Amino acid sequence: MIRAIAPVTPPVRYRFDTFVLAPRRRLLLRGGSPVALIPKYFDLLVLLVRHRHEAVSKQTIFADIWTDVVVSDGALSQAIRTLRRTLGDNSREPRFIRTVSRHGYQFVCSQVVEEQDDDRTVAAAPAVINAAAADPKRVGLQDAADPKRVGLQEERDSLERLVDRLFSALDAGPDGLDDARETAERLHGLDTAGTISLVRRRPNHATALAVMRDVRWSMPEAGDVPLDAASSLALVRLRLAEARRTIARRWTAAALAGASGGIAAGLLGSLALSVADGVHGMPQSAVGLAAIGAVAGGLGAGGIGAGLAAAEVLARSRRGIALAACGAIAGGLVALAAHSVVRAILAGLVGARDIDIPGFVDGLVIGGAVGIGYAIATPQPPGGGIAAPRGGRRIAVAAVTGIATAVAGTALAIAGHALVGGLVNEIARSSPDAQLVLAPLGQLIGEPDFGPATRVVLSACEGGVFGAAVAWGLTIRPKSRTSH
Repeated sequence: MIRAIAPVTPPVRYRFDTFVLAPRRRLLLRGGSPVALIPKYFDLLVLLVRHRHEAVSKQTIFADIWTDVVVSDGALSQAIRTLRRTLGDNSREPRFIRTVSRHGYQFVCSQVVEEQDDDRTVAAAPAVINAAAADPKRVGLQDAADPKRVGLQEERDSLERLVDRLFSALDAGPDGLDDARETAERLHGLDTAGTISLVRRRPNHATALAVMRDVRWSMPEAGDVPLDAASSLALVRLRLAEARRTIARRWTAAALAGASGGIAAGLLGSLALSVADGVHGMPQSAVGLAAIGAVAGGLGAGGIGAGLAAAEVLARSRRGIALAACGAIAGGLVALAAHSVVRAILAGLVGARDIDIPGFVDGLVIGGAVGIGYAIATPQPPGGGIAAPRGGRRIAVAAVTGIATAVAGTALAIAGHALVGGLVNEIARSSPDAQLVLAPLGQLIGEPDFGPATRVVLSACEGGVFGAAVAWGLTIRPKSRTSH
């Protein structure tokens, strides 16, 4: 029996102006010479060229290019600016990429030659070369008098003049930030080290250095931008301002997921109690444990989630260290606040002062474990952005983070520290009419009471559920984006 073989679509490349775009080889050539682009920006250019007969919406770009990360509209704008600079384009009179107001972008070069990619290097499309010969302005230096035109005109601009423009744009406040970023990209293209030297001589240069450092991540050829304390703080403010809505959304999602995880853990605990001997009042136990789990999980996940979301936005280098540190600090602060509140409540209502209440160290360990697990499961997204895996990868992230936090919970229990379950049991034991004593759980693992083994198992389960819930909440993607 002979089977028909489906035809194989040969790979294609695109020739326009002096450029050759070869998606299969991931090459952009200008006059036969490779042009450096970070991977996401290369993918964006390919998407726009392939769909050049239509305007591509921002939603489509985010879904197709940034499939595993969440980035702001500002990140997309910077990507477009970089592509325009690379192609020698102008947003005011676009030859290649046109902005479609409140929708997205379109590749508008009319002379694009699509052909089979046979690995040969082609400098430019003949039709475009002929057009350029007929009209010299069609080569890469069209409108050389336009100060925004890049190419050789950009090289003619002095560093001093561009640095003046950078500071003038920043003086305009938020409205001038896009112009400041574009100017910073041009400065990087000319001479990063020379620019930094000039910028540092100016008064109030912290924000200018912050913009130079932030833009650097979209330019593979850019040099290093060292920061002092003032410019580091300016960079923090810059990135937080750009991503504040993303941080708030992920913080809320983490808090809700933590509360849901706490409810689930409470219900599972009450189910375990119902299986053990001598347990009465199962409905009351279920409601009580679920309520405690919701409050503890929601507060803890909200605090740690905020710390991790901020770390993802702020740290484009040493991301793992930043996630672990921010998670630990946030966890410690939340636990410290909860420790003070719970101790005051217990002293006033129960009169108990010798109960072991989770505190700063416990929060520090749990928060750090969540950060470490999350960092391991979500590597640094190329080109920046916040990790947002889909499908099975998202489940794997939750699982890895949950395992890391379960290990931390186990270590704390072995060291004699009680988590929420141990606290509930201690409070119940000190109250004569309590219904939530967890001693029967020991019977399920062979202990007559709430002993060391029970504490370890319960703390591991608590930590695992909590860590998985935080990771699950943090990786929720926005359902839709609003085009501006």
